[in-house]
Amino acid sequence: MVSIVTPFVVTQDRPQVGGIDVEVEHYTYRVLWSGDDEEFVATVAEFPSLSWLAGEQTEALSGLIALVDDVVGDMQEQGETVPVPMGERRYSGEFKVRVPESLHRELAIAAAEEGVSLNRLASRRLASA
Repeated sequence: MVSIVTPFVVTQDRPQVGGIDVEVEHYTYRVLWSGDDEEFVATVAEFPSLSWLAGEQTEALSGLIALVDDVVGDMQEQGETVPVPMGERRYSGEFKVRVPESLHRELAIAAAEEGVSLNRLASRRLASA
């Protein structure tokens, strides 16, 4: 994976989510080489259907940022909900995971053998995955 930080200026008024300006540069972008396309492809996690192909990494990123800016503006004009950038969302640190009973048992035994809680064991294993 290649991470690119490049300055980009959005010239139109900023769209808002709940009265807060949306900084399209705050969305979660990635730029990767596509062997199939023989170009760099930029993607954005908050808009999984959007991508931009270009011969240069910076062109792929700047093209996608401009596209996202247009899409966010259109969404606001249409009264649609604009996604909040992932980096600006609040996370509780909790989520539920459903697993088969046999795995639950196996993990509970492993936690007991290690002298830790099931939560601590699961957290540690997720962090090292």
